[in-house]
Amino acid sequence: MSALASLKLVAAKSSAKQSPVAQRRTKVLQQVDEQLALAAAQARGESYAATRTVVVRDKATGASSAQTRTKRIKQWWFTSESGRVCLHIRYGNRVLDLAKGKNSVEVGTAQELVSTLETVRAAVAAGELDTQIEAASAAVRARFAK
Repeated sequence: MSALASLKLVAAKSSAKQSPVAQRRTKVLQQVDEQLALAAAQARGESYAATRTVVVRDKATGASSAQTRTKRIKQWWFTSESGRVCLHIRYGNRVLDLAKGKNSVEVGTAQELVSTLETVRAAVAAGELDTQIEAASAAVRARFAK
């Protein structure tokens, strides 16, 4: 009992539910982190393969097992006609409008891509793109309405 008496005990309740805005922001942050890893690997001249865990059921025995598989990540950047690297920010398969009529960030060179993605990550974490993410989410939800 003396070990427990040395701890600070409180009555706390954890909130397991996130708000929808926080859920969407977290989803975009995870996607930006994958893009950061992909860009950093390309800058080092390496390949990057993200993995996910898939539960596979054996038809003969009925037993299920967890397997690790690679998942395809589409890069968000491309080279424009002028030779500059441009970066789209996506929510799912939708490109976010960052400003009215502007949907990409001109990075310049591929070496500046990682620092630009880190800046985008900071902006998403600060909630600067919440309105654009909400608009893209509403557009996705509208496609499911019948």
